[in-house]
Amino acid sequence: MATLRDIRKRINSVKNTHKITKAMKMVAAAKLRGAEERLRAGRPYAQMLDEMIANLYRRTESEGFPLLEGKDAVQKVELVVVTSDRGLCGAFNGNILRYAWQTKRKW
Repeated sequence: MATLRDIRKRINSVKNTHKITKAMKMVAAAKLRGAEERLRAGRPYAQMLDEMIANLYRRTESEGFPLLEGKDAVQKVELVVVTSDRGLCGAFNGNILRYAWQTKRKW
């Protein structure tokens, strides 16, 4: 049977773990906000690049540049899977790998 002292130690341990987890969540949220801001800042660049490529494609002959031609059917797909090794990323990595395996089975 656990003594009162053991129970109090356990309660304090859980409280400390909760504080650490809360701080990690706050740091992760701040990093996510920063990444979202960088993504928004890059959108005008991506749109202009898209327009520029479309403009170049309209000026070229369709047979002259095979990379810009559409394909009728996809015959082969390659995946580049990137996982994380920082923080509490176990579920994140598991979801990425699960998605990669499901996608591989489709092809």
